[in-house]
Amino acid sequence: MKLLRQLNLLIAFVIVFSWPDISTAQPKDDFVPCSEMPNLMQNFNADYSALERFYTPADNNSPFGNYGSNNDAASPEKRERMEKLYNDYLKKLSQLDFDKLPQECKVDYILFKRDLNDKLKTSTLKALSYEKIKPWVPFADEIYALEKIRRRGKQLDAEKIAKEWFTISNEIKALKATLNEDKTISFQSTYDAADQINNIRAAARSVYQFYNGYDPQFTWWVPKSYNPLDSLLGEYADAFKKKRESIATPDKSGIVGQPVGRDELVRQLQYEMIPYSPEELIDIANKEFAWCDAEMLKASREMGFGDNWKAAEEKVKNSFVPAGKQPEMILGLYNESIDFLKKHDLITIPPLAEETWGMYMMSPERQLVNPFFLGGDNIIISYPTNTMDEDAKLMSMRGNNPHFSRATVHHELIAGHNLEFFMNQRYRTYRNFETPFWVEGWSLYWELLLWDMKFPQSPEDRIGMLFWHMHRCARIIFSLNYHMGKWTPQQCIEFLVNRVNHERANAEGEVRRSFEGRYPPLYQLAYLTGGRQFYALKKELVDSGKMSYKQYHDAIMHLNSMPIEMIRAILTSQPLNKDYKSSWRFYKEIGK
Repeated sequence: MKLLRQLNLLIAFVIVFSWPDISTAQPKDDFVPCSEMPNLMQNFNADYSALERFYTPADNNSPFGNYGSNNDAASPEKRERMEKLYNDYLKKLSQLDFDKLPQECKVDYILFKRDLNDKLKTSTLKALSYEKIKPWVPFADEIYALEKIRRRGKQLDAEKIAKEWFTISNEIKALKATLNEDKTISFQSTYDAADQINNIRAAARSVYQFYNGYDPQFTWWVPKSYNPLDSLLGEYADAFKKKRESIATPDKSGIVGQPVGRDELVRQLQYEMIPYSPEELIDIANKEFAWCDAEMLKASREMGFGDNWKAAEEKVKNSFVPAGKQPEMILGLYNESIDFLKKHDLITIPPLAEETWGMYMMSPERQLVNPFFLGGDNIIISYPTNTMDEDAKLMSMRGNNPHFSRATVHHELIAGHNLEFFMNQRYRTYRNFETPFWVEGWSLYWELLLWDMKFPQSPEDRIGMLFWHMHRCARIIFSLNYHMGKWTPQQCIEFLVNRVNHERANAEGEVRRSFEGRYPPLYQLAYLTGGRQFYALKKELVDSGKMSYKQYHDAIMHLNSMPIEMIRAILTSQPLNKDYKSSWRFYKEIGK
Protein backbone atom coordinates (compact mmCIF):
# COMPACT_ATOMS: atom_id res chain seq x y z
CA MET A 1 0.00 0.00 0.00
CA LYS A 2 2.84 2.41 0.85
CA LEU A 3 4.45 1.80 -2.56
CA LEU A 4 1.10 2.36 -4.28
CA ARG A 5 0.57 5.67 -2.44
CA GLN A 6 4.04 6.85 -3.47
CA LEU A 7 3.37 5.87 -7.08
CA ASN A 8 0.04 7.72 -7.09
CA LEU A 9 1.70 10.78 -5.60
CA LEU A 10 4.42 10.77 -8.26
CA ILE A 11 1.80 10.50 -11.01
CA ALA A 12 -0.09 13.40 -9.45
CA PHE A 13 3.03 15.57 -9.53
CA VAL A 14 3.63 14.76 -13.18
CA ILE A 15 0.03 15.73 -14.02
CA VAL A 16 -0.21 18.86 -11.86
CA PHE A 17 3.19 20.18 -12.86
CA SER A 18 2.97 19.55 -16.60
CA TRP A 19 4.93 22.03 -18.67
CA PRO A 20 4.47 23.90 -21.91
CA ASP A 21 6.62 22.52 -24.68
CA ILE A 22 10.10 23.88 -24.02
CA SER A 23 12.01 21.02 -25.59
CA THR A 24 14.17 23.48 -27.49
CA ALA A 25 15.73 24.48 -24.17
CA GLN A 26 16.26 20.96 -22.78
CA PRO A 27 14.36 17.65 -22.50
CA LYS A 28 10.93 17.87 -20.89
CA ASP A 29 11.71 15.12 -18.38
CA ASP A 30 14.22 17.38 -16.65
CA PHE A 31 11.32 19.56 -15.54
CA VAL A 32 9.37 16.76 -13.81
CA PRO A 33 10.02 17.26 -10.10
CA CYS A 34 11.06 14.35 -7.93
CA SER A 35 8.88 13.30 -5.02
CA GLU A 36 11.47 13.70 -2.25
CA MET A 37 11.78 17.48 -2.17
CA PRO A 38 8.08 18.33 -2.65
CA ASN A 39 7.20 15.83 0.08
CA LEU A 40 9.82 17.21 2.43
CA MET A 41 8.90 20.83 1.82
CA GLN A 42 5.16 20.22 2.04
CA ASN A 43 5.64 18.40 5.33
CA PHE A 44 7.80 21.21 6.66
CA ASN A 45 5.22 23.82 5.66
CA ALA A 46 2.50 21.82 7.40
CA ASP A 47 4.61 21.25 10.51
CA TYR A 48 5.60 24.89 10.63
CA SER A 49 1.97 26.00 10.32
CA ALA A 50 0.90 23.57 13.06
CA LEU A 51 3.57 24.84 15.44
CA GLU A 52 2.90 28.45 14.54
CA ARG A 53 -0.78 27.96 15.33
CA PHE A 54 -0.16 26.04 18.55
CA TYR A 55 2.46 28.35 20.01
CA THR A 56 0.75 31.62 19.02
CA PRO A 57 -1.52 32.97 21.78
CA ALA A 58 -5.12 32.06 20.98
CA ASP A 59 -7.95 34.56 20.64
CA ASN A 60 -11.41 33.22 21.48
CA ASN A 61 -12.97 36.18 19.69
CA SER A 62 -11.25 35.34 16.41
CA PRO A 63 -12.87 32.82 14.02
CA PHE A 64 -9.35 31.67 13.24
CA GLY A 65 -8.47 30.91 16.84
CA ASN A 66 -5.31 32.95 17.28
CA TYR A 67 -4.29 36.48 17.94
CA GLY A 68 -1.71 36.59 15.17
CA SER A 69 1.17 37.85 17.28
CA ASN A 70 4.40 39.08 15.78
CA ASN A 71 6.62 36.13 14.81
CA ASP A 72 9.70 38.23 15.61
CA ALA A 73 8.46 38.52 19.19
CA ALA A 74 7.87 34.86 19.90
CA SER A 75 8.12 33.50 23.42
CA PRO A 76 11.36 31.65 24.28
CA GLU A 77 9.33 28.42 24.32
CA LYS A 78 8.10 28.99 20.78
CA ARG A 79 11.48 30.06 19.49
CA GLU A 80 13.20 26.96 20.91
CA ARG A 81 10.52 24.67 19.48
CA MET A 82 10.95 26.23 16.05
CA GLU A 83 14.71 25.77 16.25
CA LYS A 84 14.15 22.07 16.86
CA LEU A 85 11.93 21.94 13.77
CA TYR A 86 14.61 23.57 11.62
CA ASN A 87 17.29 21.19 12.87
CA ASP A 88 15.03 18.17 12.35
CA TYR A 89 14.52 19.10 8.71
CA LEU A 90 18.18 19.84 8.12
CA LYS A 91 18.86 16.30 9.31
CA LYS A 92 16.20 14.92 6.96
CA LEU A 93 17.67 16.94 4.12
CA SER A 94 21.16 15.59 4.79
CA GLN A 95 19.87 12.04 4.35
CA LEU A 96 19.00 12.69 0.68
CA ASP A 97 21.52 11.86 -2.04
CA PHE A 98 21.91 15.29 -3.63
CA ASP A 99 23.79 14.03 -6.69
CA LYS A 100 20.95 11.69 -7.66
CA LEU A 101 18.24 14.36 -7.54
CA PRO A 102 16.84 15.83 -10.78
CA GLN A 103 17.93 19.39 -11.51
CA GLU A 104 14.79 21.05 -10.26
CA CYS A 105 14.98 19.22 -6.95
CA LYS A 106 18.64 20.09 -6.57
CA VAL A 107 17.52 23.71 -6.68
CA ASP A 108 14.91 23.01 -4.01
CA TYR A 109 17.54 21.29 -1.88
CA ILE A 110 19.93 24.27 -2.11
CA LEU A 111 17.26 26.86 -1.33
CA PHE A 112 15.52 24.86 1.40
CA LYS A 113 18.85 24.26 3.15
CA ARG A 114 19.71 27.95 2.80
CA ASP A 115 16.40 28.99 4.35
CA LEU A 116 16.59 26.56 7.26
CA ASN A 117 20.07 27.74 8.15
CA ASP A 118 18.98 31.35 7.83
CA LYS A 119 16.01 30.72 10.14
CA LEU A 120 18.36 29.23 12.72
CA LYS A 121 20.68 32.21 12.46
CA THR A 122 17.75 34.61 12.78
CA SER A 123 16.45 32.71 15.80
CA THR A 124 19.84 33.01 17.49
CA LEU A 125 19.83 36.76 16.87
CA LYS A 126 16.30 37.02 18.24
CA ALA A 127 17.36 35.17 21.38
CA LEU A 128 20.16 37.68 21.87
CA SER A 129 17.72 40.55 21.30
CA TYR A 130 15.36 39.06 23.86
CA GLU A 131 18.11 38.92 26.46
CA LYS A 132 18.81 42.62 25.87
CA ILE A 133 15.22 43.67 26.51
CA LYS A 134 14.42 41.09 29.21
CA PRO A 135 15.01 43.58 32.07
CA TRP A 136 12.15 45.62 30.59
CA VAL A 137 9.78 42.61 30.65
CA PRO A 138 10.65 40.72 33.88
CA PHE A 139 7.06 39.46 34.03
CA ALA A 140 7.23 37.74 30.63
CA ASP A 141 8.03 34.23 31.86
CA GLU A 142 5.22 34.43 34.39
CA ILE A 143 2.55 35.24 31.80
CA TYR A 144 3.95 32.87 29.15
CA ALA A 145 3.86 30.03 31.73
CA LEU A 146 0.13 30.63 32.29
CA GLU A 147 -0.52 30.60 28.55
CA LYS A 148 1.30 27.27 28.31
CA ILE A 149 -0.96 25.78 31.02
CA ARG A 150 -4.03 27.24 29.31
CA ARG A 151 -3.38 25.24 26.14
CA ARG A 152 -4.36 22.06 27.97
CA GLY A 153 -7.15 23.64 30.03
CA LYS A 154 -5.78 23.02 33.54
CA GLN A 155 -7.69 24.95 36.19
CA LEU A 156 -5.67 27.87 37.55
CA ASP A 157 -5.34 29.34 41.03
CA ALA A 158 -7.46 32.39 40.26
CA GLU A 159 -6.78 34.26 43.51
CA LYS A 160 -3.04 33.88 43.02
CA ILE A 161 -3.24 35.11 39.41
CA ALA A 162 -5.26 38.14 40.43
CA LYS A 163 -2.57 39.14 42.92
CA GLU A 164 0.25 38.43 40.48
CA TRP A 165 -1.35 40.50 37.73
CA PHE A 166 -2.01 43.36 40.14
CA THR A 167 1.69 43.26 41.08
CA ILE A 168 2.73 43.22 37.40
CA SER A 169 0.58 46.29 36.75
CA ASN A 170 2.46 48.19 39.44
CA GLU A 171 5.72 46.88 38.04
CA ILE A 172 4.84 48.23 34.57
CA LYS A 173 4.08 51.68 36.02
CA ALA A 174 7.53 51.75 37.60
CA LEU A 175 9.22 50.49 34.43
CA LYS A 176 7.49 53.18 32.34
CA ALA A 177 8.85 55.86 34.64
CA THR A 178 12.34 54.32 34.40
CA LEU A 179 12.12 54.14 30.60
CA ASN A 180 11.53 57.88 30.34
CA GLU A 181 14.88 58.58 32.00
CA ASP A 182 16.87 55.68 30.50
CA LYS A 183 19.83 56.59 28.28
CA THR A 184 21.06 53.09 27.42
CA ILE A 185 18.33 51.39 25.34
CA SER A 186 19.15 51.08 21.65
CA PHE A 187 16.96 52.10 18.75
CA GLN A 188 16.45 48.47 17.66
CA SER A 189 15.62 47.38 21.21
CA THR A 190 12.69 49.79 21.28
CA TYR A 191 11.20 47.81 18.38
CA ASP A 192 12.02 44.46 20.02
CA ALA A 193 10.57 45.50 23.38
CA ALA A 194 7.33 46.85 21.90
CA ASP A 195 6.86 43.69 19.82
CA GLN A 196 7.52 41.47 22.83
CA ILE A 197 5.12 43.42 25.04
CA ASN A 198 2.38 43.08 22.42
CA ASN A 199 3.03 39.34 22.34
CA ILE A 200 2.89 39.14 26.15
CA ARG A 201 -0.36 41.11 26.06
CA ALA A 202 -1.74 38.57 23.58
CA ALA A 203 -0.73 35.72 25.91
CA ALA A 204 -2.50 37.34 28.88
CA ARG A 205 -5.56 37.95 26.73
CA SER A 206 -5.52 34.30 25.64
CA VAL A 207 -5.57 33.16 29.28
CA TYR A 208 -8.29 35.61 30.25
CA GLN A 209 -10.60 34.81 27.35
CA PHE A 210 -10.27 31.08 27.94
CA TYR A 211 -11.28 31.06 31.62
CA ASN A 212 -13.36 34.19 32.16
CA GLY A 213 -17.06 33.40 32.22
CA TYR A 214 -16.36 29.65 32.14
CA ASP A 215 -14.47 29.16 35.42
CA PRO A 216 -16.43 30.69 38.39
CA GLN A 217 -13.36 31.26 40.56
CA PHE A 218 -11.43 32.88 37.73
CA THR A 219 -14.45 35.04 36.84
CA TRP A 220 -14.75 36.16 40.48
CA TRP A 221 -11.08 37.05 41.05
CA VAL A 222 -9.31 38.02 37.84
CA PRO A 223 -11.21 40.67 35.81
CA LYS A 224 -10.40 43.51 38.22
CA SER A 225 -6.70 42.74 37.76
CA TYR A 226 -6.76 41.82 34.08
CA ASN A 227 -8.44 44.94 32.68
CA PRO A 228 -5.88 47.42 34.11
CA LEU A 229 -3.06 45.04 33.11
CA ASP A 230 -4.27 44.88 29.51
CA SER A 231 -4.49 48.68 29.26
CA LEU A 232 -1.08 49.17 30.87
CA LEU A 233 0.58 46.67 28.52
CA GLY A 234 -0.81 48.62 25.58
CA GLU A 235 0.44 51.90 27.04
CA TYR A 236 3.81 50.32 27.81
CA ALA A 237 4.27 49.19 24.20
CA ASP A 238 3.38 52.71 23.03
CA ALA A 239 5.94 54.11 25.46
CA PHE A 240 8.71 52.28 23.60
CA LYS A 241 7.51 53.82 20.33
CA LYS A 242 7.72 57.26 21.93
CA LYS A 243 11.14 56.39 23.31
CA ARG A 244 12.29 55.43 19.83
CA GLU A 245 11.15 58.78 18.50
CA SER A 246 12.94 60.59 21.33
CA ILE A 247 16.30 58.85 20.84
CA ALA A 248 16.20 59.07 17.05
CA THR A 249 17.79 62.05 15.38
CA PRO A 250 15.46 62.76 12.46
CA ASP A 251 16.50 65.35 9.94
CA LYS A 252 14.27 68.01 8.42
CA SER A 253 12.06 65.28 6.89
CA GLY A 254 11.06 63.90 10.30
CA ILE A 255 11.43 60.39 8.86
CA VAL A 256 12.88 57.88 11.33
CA GLY A 257 14.36 54.70 9.96
CA GLN A 258 17.29 52.46 10.82
CA PRO A 259 20.26 52.07 8.44
CA VAL A 260 21.51 48.48 8.62
CA GLY A 261 25.10 49.11 7.51
CA ARG A 262 27.17 47.85 4.60
CA ASP A 263 28.06 44.47 6.14
CA GLU A 264 24.40 43.57 6.56
CA LEU A 265 23.64 44.68 3.00
CA VAL A 266 26.40 42.37 1.72
CA ARG A 267 25.08 39.48 3.82
CA GLN A 268 21.56 39.95 2.47
CA LEU A 269 22.79 40.25 -1.13
CA GLN A 270 24.60 36.92 -0.73
CA TYR A 271 21.44 35.36 0.67
CA GLU A 272 19.46 36.64 -2.32
CA MET A 273 22.11 35.28 -4.73
CA ILE A 274 23.06 38.70 -6.05
CA PRO A 275 26.87 38.53 -6.62
CA TYR A 276 27.37 42.29 -6.66
CA SER A 277 28.53 44.71 -3.97
CA PRO A 278 26.41 47.72 -2.96
CA GLU A 279 28.85 49.97 -4.80
CA GLU A 280 28.57 47.89 -7.98
CA LEU A 281 24.78 48.10 -7.81
CA ILE A 282 24.95 51.87 -7.49
CA ASP A 283 27.24 51.94 -10.52
CA ILE A 284 24.71 49.85 -12.47
CA ALA A 285 21.92 52.24 -11.45
CA ASN A 286 23.96 55.20 -12.71
CA LYS A 287 24.52 53.46 -16.05
CA GLU A 288 20.77 52.89 -16.33
CA PHE A 289 20.22 56.55 -15.39
CA ALA A 290 22.52 57.66 -18.22
CA TRP A 291 20.45 55.65 -20.71
CA CYS A 292 17.24 57.17 -19.31
CA ASP A 293 18.71 60.66 -19.65
CA ALA A 294 19.51 60.12 -23.32
CA GLU A 295 16.05 58.69 -24.06
CA MET A 296 14.35 61.45 -22.09
CA LEU A 297 16.11 64.07 -24.22
CA LYS A 298 14.94 62.32 -27.41
CA ALA A 299 11.33 62.41 -26.22
CA SER A 300 11.63 66.00 -25.02
CA ARG A 301 12.94 67.13 -28.40
CA GLU A 302 10.10 65.35 -30.19
CA MET A 303 7.64 67.26 -28.01
CA GLY A 304 9.29 70.58 -28.92
CA PHE A 305 10.98 71.26 -25.58
CA GLY A 306 14.55 70.76 -26.76
CA ASP A 307 16.82 69.56 -23.94
CA ASN A 308 14.50 70.87 -21.22
CA TRP A 309 13.17 67.43 -20.35
CA LYS A 310 11.72 68.63 -17.06
CA ALA A 311 9.47 71.04 -18.97
CA ALA A 312 8.36 68.18 -21.21
CA GLU A 313 7.67 66.08 -18.13
CA GLU A 314 5.65 68.94 -16.64
CA LYS A 315 3.38 68.86 -19.68
CA VAL A 316 2.97 65.10 -19.22
CA LYS A 317 2.14 65.51 -15.54
CA ASN A 318 -0.54 68.06 -16.37
CA SER A 319 -2.33 65.58 -18.63
CA PHE A 320 -4.18 64.16 -15.62
CA VAL A 321 -7.85 63.26 -16.08
CA PRO A 322 -10.65 65.14 -14.29
CA ALA A 323 -11.63 64.09 -10.78
CA GLY A 324 -13.81 60.97 -10.84
CA LYS A 325 -12.39 59.71 -14.15
CA GLN A 326 -9.28 57.95 -12.85
CA PRO A 327 -10.81 54.45 -12.46
CA GLU A 328 -12.14 54.52 -16.03
CA MET A 329 -8.74 55.67 -17.27
CA ILE A 330 -7.01 52.80 -15.41
CA LEU A 331 -9.43 50.29 -16.93
CA GLY A 332 -8.73 51.65 -20.40
CA LEU A 333 -4.97 51.28 -19.88
CA TYR A 334 -5.45 47.76 -18.57
CA ASN A 335 -7.41 46.79 -21.67
CA GLU A 336 -4.67 48.22 -23.89
CA SER A 337 -1.96 46.23 -22.12
CA ILE A 338 -3.95 42.97 -22.18
CA ASP A 339 -4.66 43.40 -25.88
CA PHE A 340 -0.95 43.98 -26.50
CA LEU A 341 0.07 40.84 -24.60
CA LYS A 342 -2.45 38.74 -26.52
CA LYS A 343 -1.62 40.25 -29.91
CA HIS A 344 2.04 39.30 -29.51
CA ASP A 345 1.26 35.95 -27.83
CA LEU A 346 3.66 36.74 -25.00
CA ILE A 347 2.22 34.65 -22.17
CA THR A 348 -0.67 32.37 -21.28
CA ILE A 349 -3.39 34.41 -19.55
CA PRO A 350 -5.93 32.22 -17.73
CA PRO A 351 -9.47 33.55 -18.26
CA LEU A 352 -10.16 33.40 -14.52
CA ALA A 353 -7.20 35.70 -13.84
CA GLU A 354 -8.70 38.23 -16.25
CA GLU A 355 -12.13 37.86 -14.66
CA THR A 356 -11.31 38.17 -10.98
CA TRP A 357 -8.96 41.12 -10.43
CA GLY A 358 -10.60 43.86 -8.41
CA MET A 359 -10.38 47.64 -8.09
CA TYR A 360 -10.29 49.75 -4.91
CA MET A 361 -9.57 53.36 -4.01
CA MET A 362 -6.69 54.20 -1.65
CA SER A 363 -7.38 56.13 1.54
CA PRO A 364 -5.81 59.59 2.01
CA GLU A 365 -3.84 58.24 5.01
CA ARG A 366 -2.35 55.45 2.98
CA GLN A 367 -1.47 57.85 0.17
CA LEU A 368 0.95 59.56 2.56
CA VAL A 369 3.23 56.51 2.24
CA ASN A 370 1.96 55.14 -1.09
CA PRO A 371 1.59 58.10 -3.45
CA PHE A 372 1.13 55.84 -6.49
CA PHE A 373 -1.35 53.06 -7.09
CA LEU A 374 -0.62 49.53 -5.92
CA GLY A 375 -1.60 46.12 -7.22
CA GLY A 376 -1.80 42.40 -6.66
CA ASP A 377 -5.07 40.53 -6.37
CA ASN A 378 -6.61 43.98 -6.86
CA ILE A 379 -5.49 47.34 -8.17
CA ILE A 380 -5.60 50.06 -5.50
CA ILE A 381 -5.93 53.49 -7.05
CA SER A 382 -4.18 56.49 -5.51
CA TYR A 383 -6.10 59.67 -6.34
CA PRO A 384 -7.38 62.74 -4.42
CA THR A 385 -10.32 62.72 -2.05
CA ASN A 386 -12.45 65.58 -0.76
CA THR A 387 -10.53 65.58 2.55
CA MET A 388 -7.16 66.50 0.95
CA ASP A 389 -6.03 70.11 0.56
CA GLU A 390 -5.65 71.60 -2.93
CA ASP A 391 -1.87 71.18 -3.13
CA ALA A 392 -2.09 67.52 -2.10
CA LYS A 393 -4.88 66.92 -4.61
CA LEU A 394 -2.89 68.43 -7.46
CA MET A 395 0.29 66.51 -6.65
CA SER A 396 -1.65 63.24 -6.48
CA MET A 397 -3.34 63.88 -9.83
CA ARG A 398 -0.11 64.99 -11.52
CA GLY A 399 1.82 62.00 -10.17
CA ASN A 400 -0.82 59.56 -11.41
CA ASN A 401 -1.38 60.98 -14.90
CA PRO A 402 -2.29 58.64 -17.80
CA HIS A 403 1.23 58.48 -19.27
CA PHE A 404 2.85 57.63 -15.94
CA SER A 405 0.08 55.12 -15.24
CA ARG A 406 0.40 53.50 -18.66
CA ALA A 407 3.83 52.30 -17.66
CA THR A 408 2.66 50.51 -14.52
CA VAL A 409 -0.87 49.11 -14.95
CA HIS A 410 0.63 45.93 -16.43
CA HIS A 411 3.19 45.94 -13.57
CA GLU A 412 0.42 45.78 -10.98
CA LEU A 413 -2.04 43.49 -12.79
CA ILE A 414 -1.33 41.23 -15.79
CA ALA A 415 1.31 40.08 -16.55
CA GLY A 416 2.69 41.48 -13.29
CA HIS A 417 1.67 41.02 -9.68
CA ASN A 418 -1.88 39.82 -10.26
CA LEU A 419 -0.77 37.00 -12.55
CA GLU A 420 2.14 36.15 -10.23
CA PHE A 421 -0.17 35.61 -7.28
CA PHE A 422 -2.71 33.75 -9.40
CA MET A 423 -0.10 31.30 -10.71
CA ASN A 424 1.73 30.89 -7.39
CA GLN A 425 -1.47 29.46 -5.94
CA ARG A 426 -1.70 26.88 -8.73
CA TYR A 427 1.82 25.72 -9.64
CA ARG A 428 4.57 24.29 -7.44
CA THR A 429 2.51 25.35 -4.42
CA TYR A 430 4.94 23.59 -2.07
CA ARG A 431 7.59 26.04 -3.24
CA ASN A 432 7.63 29.73 -2.51
CA PHE A 433 11.08 31.04 -1.71
CA GLU A 434 9.73 34.53 -1.25
CA THR A 435 12.05 37.15 -2.65
CA PRO A 436 11.36 40.69 -3.87
CA PHE A 437 13.82 40.12 -6.71
CA TRP A 438 11.31 37.64 -8.18
CA VAL A 439 8.09 39.40 -7.10
CA GLU A 440 9.06 42.94 -8.08
CA GLY A 441 11.66 41.95 -10.64
CA TRP A 442 9.11 40.04 -12.73
CA SER A 443 6.73 43.00 -12.86
CA LEU A 444 9.58 45.41 -13.64
CA TYR A 445 10.83 43.08 -16.39
CA TRP A 446 7.59 43.67 -18.27
CA GLU A 447 8.27 47.39 -18.29
CA LEU A 448 11.65 46.70 -19.91
CA LEU A 449 10.23 44.24 -22.41
CA LEU A 450 7.25 46.35 -23.45
CA TRP A 451 9.57 49.32 -24.00
CA ASP A 452 11.60 47.19 -26.41
CA MET A 453 8.39 46.12 -28.17
CA LYS A 454 7.26 49.72 -28.74
CA PHE A 455 4.32 49.61 -26.31
CA PRO A 456 4.64 53.37 -25.65
CA GLN A 457 2.88 55.02 -28.57
CA SER A 458 4.04 58.63 -28.23
CA PRO A 459 6.90 60.65 -26.76
CA GLU A 460 4.56 61.40 -23.82
CA ASP A 461 4.13 57.67 -23.26
CA ARG A 462 7.89 57.20 -23.41
CA ILE A 463 8.40 59.94 -20.83
CA GLY A 464 5.90 58.14 -18.60
CA MET A 465 7.85 54.88 -18.85
CA LEU A 466 11.18 56.68 -18.46
CA PHE A 467 9.95 58.42 -15.31
CA TRP A 468 9.40 55.03 -13.71
CA HIS A 469 12.69 53.64 -15.01
CA MET A 470 14.48 56.63 -13.46
CA HIS A 471 12.48 56.13 -10.28
CA ARG A 472 13.76 52.54 -9.98
CA CYS A 473 17.35 53.69 -10.64
CA ALA A 474 16.90 56.28 -7.90
CA ARG A 475 15.59 53.64 -5.50
CA ILE A 476 18.81 51.66 -5.82
CA ILE A 477 20.95 54.73 -5.26
CA PHE A 478 19.10 56.35 -2.38
CA SER A 479 18.26 53.15 -0.47
CA LEU A 480 21.82 51.80 -0.56
CA ASN A 481 23.36 55.16 0.32
CA TYR A 482 20.91 55.50 3.20
CA HIS A 483 21.56 52.02 4.59
CA MET A 484 25.33 52.52 4.31
CA GLY A 485 24.93 55.67 6.43
CA LYS A 486 25.92 58.07 3.64
CA TRP A 487 22.59 59.85 3.04
CA THR A 488 19.85 61.17 5.29
CA PRO A 489 16.14 60.76 4.48
CA GLN A 490 16.01 64.43 3.46
CA GLN A 491 18.86 63.90 1.00
CA CYS A 492 16.92 60.97 -0.44
CA ILE A 493 13.85 63.18 -0.89
CA GLU A 494 15.87 65.93 -2.58
CA PHE A 495 17.45 63.36 -4.89
CA LEU A 496 14.03 62.15 -6.02
CA VAL A 497 12.79 65.70 -6.56
CA ASN A 498 15.87 66.96 -8.40
CA ARG A 499 17.02 63.86 -10.28
CA VAL A 500 13.68 62.23 -11.17
CA ASN A 501 11.45 65.36 -11.02
CA HIS A 502 9.13 63.85 -8.42
CA GLU A 503 6.34 65.86 -6.88
CA ARG A 504 7.72 66.73 -3.44
CA ALA A 505 4.86 65.14 -1.51
CA ASN A 506 5.23 61.98 -3.58
CA ALA A 507 8.98 61.93 -2.94
CA GLU A 508 8.38 62.29 0.78
CA GLY A 509 5.86 59.44 0.68
CA GLU A 510 8.28 57.23 -1.23
CA VAL A 511 11.09 57.77 1.27
CA ARG A 512 8.80 57.39 4.28
CA ARG A 513 7.47 54.13 2.86
CA SER A 514 11.01 52.86 2.26
CA PHE A 515 12.39 53.56 5.73
CA GLU A 516 9.47 53.77 8.16
CA GLY A 517 7.43 50.96 6.63
CA ARG A 518 9.97 48.37 7.88
CA TYR A 519 10.60 47.17 4.36
CA PRO A 520 13.63 44.86 4.07
CA PRO A 521 16.73 46.91 3.16
CA LEU A 522 17.02 45.33 -0.31
CA TYR A 523 13.36 45.69 -1.25
CA GLN A 524 13.57 48.95 -3.16
CA LEU A 525 16.63 47.92 -5.17
CA ALA A 526 15.03 44.57 -6.02
CA TYR A 527 12.74 46.07 -8.69
CA LEU A 528 15.29 47.01 -11.33
CA THR A 529 17.91 44.49 -10.21
CA GLY A 530 15.47 41.58 -10.46
CA GLY A 531 14.06 42.98 -13.69
CA ARG A 532 17.52 43.03 -15.22
CA GLN A 533 18.05 39.41 -14.13
CA PHE A 534 14.89 38.29 -15.93
CA TYR A 535 15.90 40.42 -18.91
CA ALA A 536 19.37 38.86 -19.07
CA LEU A 537 17.88 35.37 -18.92
CA LYS A 538 15.44 36.35 -21.67
CA LYS A 539 18.39 37.32 -23.87
CA GLU A 540 20.07 34.00 -23.09
CA LEU A 541 17.03 31.84 -23.90
CA VAL A 542 14.63 33.80 -26.10
CA ASP A 543 16.92 36.05 -28.14
CA SER A 544 19.08 33.01 -28.88
CA GLY A 545 16.06 31.11 -30.27
CA LYS A 546 16.10 28.36 -27.63
CA MET A 547 12.62 29.33 -26.37
CA SER A 548 9.76 31.50 -27.53
CA TYR A 549 8.58 34.39 -25.39
CA LYS A 550 5.51 32.43 -24.38
CA GLN A 551 7.51 29.34 -23.44
CA TYR A 552 9.93 31.39 -21.39
CA HIS A 553 7.26 33.39 -19.56
CA ASP A 554 5.02 30.38 -18.90
CA ALA A 555 7.98 28.41 -17.55
CA ILE A 556 8.74 31.15 -15.02
CA MET A 557 5.11 31.31 -13.90
CA HIS A 558 5.05 27.54 -13.42
CA LEU A 559 8.23 27.50 -11.32
CA ASN A 560 6.93 29.75 -8.51
CA SER A 561 8.98 32.29 -6.59
CA MET A 562 12.71 31.76 -6.09
CA PRO A 563 16.02 33.58 -6.69
CA ILE A 564 16.24 34.20 -10.42
CA GLU A 565 19.66 32.60 -10.66
CA MET A 566 18.00 29.33 -9.64
CA ILE A 567 15.41 29.70 -12.42
CA ARG A 568 18.37 30.00 -14.76
CA ALA A 569 19.93 26.89 -13.20
CA ILE A 570 16.77 24.92 -13.98
CA LEU A 571 16.18 26.23 -17.49
CA THR A 572 19.80 25.97 -18.63
CA SER A 573 20.99 22.94 -16.61
CA GLN A 574 23.70 24.79 -14.70
CA PRO A 575 26.05 22.51 -12.73
CA LEU A 576 25.00 22.52 -9.07
CA ASN A 577 26.37 21.31 -5.74
CA LYS A 578 24.68 21.28 -2.35
CA ASP A 579 26.71 24.30 -1.17
CA TYR A 580 26.18 26.31 -4.34
CA LYS A 581 27.23 29.98 -4.25
CA SER A 582 26.02 32.67 -6.59
CA SER A 583 28.34 33.74 -9.42
CA TRP A 584 26.03 34.88 -12.25
CA ARG A 585 27.18 38.34 -13.38
CA PHE A 586 23.95 39.04 -15.19
CA TYR A 587 24.23 42.74 -15.90
CA LYS A 588 25.20 43.96 -19.36
CA GLU A 589 24.98 47.62 -20.23
CA ILE A 590 21.88 48.63 -22.19
CA GLY A 591 22.29 48.00 -25.87
CA LYS A 592 25.17 45.55 -25.42
